[in-house]
Amino acid sequence: MSDHSTNHHDPRPPIITIDNVHKSYLMGKEAVPALRGVSLTIGRGEMVCLMGPSGSGKTTLLNIVGGLDEPGRGHVIIDGADVVSMSEERLAQLRLEKMGFIFQTFNLLNNFTALENVEAPMVLLGRRSRTDRRQHAHDILAAVGLADREQHYPSELSGGQQQRVAIARALANDPAIVIGDEMTGDLDSQTGFEIMRLVRDQNQRDGTTVVYVTHDPRMAEFADYTVHLLDGQLVDAEADPVRNLVAVP
Repeated sequence: MSDHSTNHHDPRPPIITIDNVHKSYLMGKEAVPALRGVSLTIGRGEMVCLMGPSGSGKTTLLNIVGGLDEPGRGHVIIDGADVVSMSEERLAQLRLEKMGFIFQTFNLLNNFTALENVEAPMVLLGRRSRTDRRQHAHDILAAVGLADREQHYPSELSGGQQQRVAIARALANDPAIVIGDEMTGDLDSQTGFEIMRLVRDQNQRDGTTVVYVTHDPRMAEFADYTVHLLDGQLVDAEADPVRNLVAVP
């Protein structure tokens, strides 16, 4: 395996540095490796896609980057801070301040309106007045095309509309990094493309770094480059999005 700790494209200042990360899970009494020495540098403002077959370690890597899981060994540096050595409290604060998460299952609060769902991260961070929070939530929902749905509950929204709310919520605290796990997996193709265009627009407009997992090569085309994983190791990191649409066999 070649060393992919540096990427094959114009370097930008790194915002995420993954250094020799290993992770295993206990299955019964046996430790099953999920990641085996992954090193990767992601530049500020890049949009990076992780691909690979089921069980290749891509979601594990995403969760470790997002501070939702911790490596067995190795280091993860987010914007200059080593998250591996952080307390859970500091890590939770880092996620609130610097990261937005978009999941396949949306994870919206069912008894909150769209507007209240988007406000929730701002309430937790506690840096905006109530009036400012509400206005910001309104503005973001308008930006994702839901100005007329902000008082609707998730059960009153389509899957695509719920995912738009989830994107708006992920952007509520103006995060430096957006983490997406199969963001379009439950959506039809047309809605999936719309969602990816929204994320890409955010990336290009505000310089938000985006790291996402997908199994769909068409959704990988939105990235600056795709990183392939196989059996917990990087097997390809190619800057040309046209050439890396073939899934690893």
